[in-house]
This record gives sequence, structure tokens and C-alpha cells, in this order.
Amino acid sequence: MTEILVQDVAAEGAPADLRVVGHPAWPALKNAVEEIRPWQSKDGSIDFDAEGAPSREDVRAVVERMAAAVEELSPLVAHDAAYHQALVVDLRKWADQGFGVPDFLDSLMAFQPAENRTDGRQHLVLFPMYTQNGNLDRNFEAVVLCMVWPEWLSELEATRYDNPLFCGITFEDFTAGYDTNSAVLFPETVAVREVPDGFSWGAIFCDREAARFRVVTEAAVETLGVELPEDIKQMLGDQKRCEQAFVLWDMVHDRTHSHGDLPFDPFMIKQRQPFWMYGLEELRCDLTSFKQAVKLEAEGNPHGRDVQYAVLFDRMFRFPLTGDRVRNYDGVGGQLLFAYLHKHDVLRWTDNTLKIDWERAPQITNQLCGEIEKLYRDGIDRPKLVHWFAAYELVSTYLAPHPGSRWAKGPEALDLTQPPRKLVDDVLDDEFPLSMFFEALAKKLKNVIASTKGITAADVDAA
Repeated sequence: MTEILVQDVAAEGAPADLRVVGHPAWPALKNAVEEIRPWQSKDGSIDFDAEGAPSREDVRAVVERMAAAVEELSPLVAHDAAYHQALVVDLRKWADQGFGVPDFLDSLMAFQPAENRTDGRQHLVLFPMYTQNGNLDRNFEAVVLCMVWPEWLSELEATRYDNPLFCGITFEDFTAGYDTNSAVLFPETVAVREVPDGFSWGAIFCDREAARFRVVTEAAVETLGVELPEDIKQMLGDQKRCEQAFVLWDMVHDRTHSHGDLPFDPFMIKQRQPFWMYGLEELRCDLTSFKQAVKLEAEGNPHGRDVQYAVLFDRMFRFPLTGDRVRNYDGVGGQLLFAYLHKHDVLRWTDNTLKIDWERAPQITNQLCGEIEKLYRDGIDRPKLVHWFAAYELVSTYLAPHPGSRWAKGPEALDLTQPPRKLVDDVLDDEFPLSMFFEALAKKLKNVIASTKGITAADVDAA
């Protein structure tokens, strides 16, 4: 097994020239990764019979450059030494076995960032993986990240929102798969020979989430003429403050998937369901974060108010307009929140200006959360298909279904002799189209939203 020299230069707060991104081996690793990516197939293997394919010797040389760069950089992040040692072994094993479908299970299991969530701790990560909302092929990706784990967040996690697997992180640098809309690092995305019983961490880039939230929200507020409270104006101008809001939001959201009255697998893994079911689950988790934020604000926690505005603005302005209209479950969740607040007179679109009743917004948003929670609680006693129709009724109460929808016509329009999973085929790609309001807003914001692809905190601060 390859030995990696560990020097005591990896401490947090080390001089810039000792940090990973400032070291000459980092661009060498990035260049090697970018060189090998075009040679890889969707599953991460290399087809040497393909037109323009490299020689095995050329690929092996690039893999050796990757391994050498990891060995050179590893002493700068000594806490990852065991992972990097296993990583180098997996790289060379992939080469020795002929560059087939990569298997990086051993190095994946050696990477344990949640075991010591120290604020500012740096990690160097390299895996063959897809990036959610980014590149769907299992190409090699390299990323340098920092942990976001301030004392106040650590205390909340320890005392009220237990989530030992959650890691809030920020980008320092990355390869092409993260020059996308991806804002997560999940072990499930890595190429492995078998799926282990469970994973011990999941990480979300709160700096990217905060940066695109600021850009899109500022554009939406200007376009719609929204009058913001002074403290929220200050929040939108403060990247660090927004990051703190998102890391708290994400931590509570993440744990909510396994908390509450759940009539089904909370992550819906290996289940085929109508996309509005996924939309309601994600919205439930976000609104639970909102509800907890209201409580935190009442207790004097300054981050509670920030989380509320982050949830409202991101959900109402960015989510409905991001991505295509093919079963866009996050888009439906955002549309539902906006429509619910509008139906309950918290939002008014009058004289080409969006007016918001800031005093009633928390109450009515929590009311929607309560309706979804009741749906779930009642769902325990329902057959699956009946539950799906109950959820459809909730959504369609506030969002107009597509006029051609068979589901909107009710059970009599569907072939109920088929199993429920087959009835999912009758769901339209755009079952709940955008309203006229959002269609108009999309034209105003589409370029702004597109500009947030690959965004980082540095991009916003420089603007």
C-alpha cells in the first residue's frame, strides 16, 4: 500500500501557500482530471475501441499524475490521510484492472468528514462521480472544500436538531462537474462495486446556495418592486450572513426527511411516484425549517429571521423558474408556496408591484406546513393510490392542472386495473404549468438564473 507522508502543516488557518489551492500540485491535479474526463464513458469506464480513444499508456500516465498530485497535497490536509491513501490505491487498481467501471468503495468508506466537523477544516476530494443537478456521468471530479460549522450551529445540532451526518461546506476550487448548478456532495453519487448498508455523511455547499439566492432574489425584488424590511436588505448584501442562514436551513431540512408522520420511505428511494409527491416532500422539509426558524427568532436567535426570508424568497422566486418543465418537483413546490400565500392574501400583485404582508407571512406559511403534515398523518391509513389522489387534490386546490391532464379528471379517467406505478405514466411532464404571473417573471429572470450556473461566493463579492 502506498504510504503518504503526513506533516503537521495541515492545521486550519495555515498560511495560504500551505493550503491546497495555493499549492502547485493542485492545478496539476485539476489538469489531469480535466484531461481524463473526455475519455470516460457515462459509467466512468474508458472505451479504447471508440473513435479517437487514447492509448492505455496515455491513460495510465494521467492516472499516475493524479495519484502523485494527491500524494503531494495530502500532507496539507493530514486529517484526510487515510482517505487519500485508499484513494491512491483505488486509482492504481482502476488502472491495473483495465480502466473498466470504476470502483472507489474503499476510498469512499475511508472518507469521513462528519466525524470531526471543525469550522474552517479543509478537505481535498477526488472521486469518479456524477454531480446532482450538474454532470450526470460518473467522471472524475476534484474539489477542495471547507467545513462550515460555527459554534452556534454545533450547539443547535447537539441540543435540538440532531443530524450527525450533515456537513455544511463551501467551495475553494473544483473541476468541471461542479461548474454547474450542483450544490451538493453526496456519497451516493460515487462509482462503487456495491452500495453499502448506509453512508455516514452528506454535504451541501451553502456558499453556492447563498450566492445564487442573493443574485436571483435581488433581481426579483427589483423586477417586482418588493419593499424589503431594512434588515433583509442588509442580509442580501452579506454573503457570510446568507451562508449562515442556508447552513441552518439545510441542517433542519435534511433531518426532516426522517422525522414526522411518514406514511412512506422518507427519501422515496427506489419508489416510483408522481412528481408532485416529491415536490410536497421537499416543500415539507423546507417549511419545517421555516417553522423552526420562527421559533428560533422568538427565542432571540438572529439566524431564525434570516432563514425565514431565505426559504420564502428562494422558494417563491428561484425554484419555480429553475430547470425545465419536465416533472420539475421543486418548481411545483415553489409555485404552491407562492399560490398559497397569494390565496390567503399575504401576497398581492397590484399596480405591477408585489406587496407582501410581512406580519402575516410566518403564520400563513406555517399553516401550509400544517396542511402538508396533516396530509402525511392521514396518509398512514390510506392505500398508496388514494394517498396520491389526496396529495393531488391539495396541490390542485392552489395550482391549476394542465387542461389535458387525465389525473385532474379523477380516478374514473385512469385505468385502475394497473398497479399504481404504471399510472405514473399518465402524469404529464408539466402537470401544473406556470401561471401567467410566473410566465412573465420567467422572461425577466431567465438570464439572471442562467448566470448563476457555477456561481461561487467570490463571483458575487466581485460583482
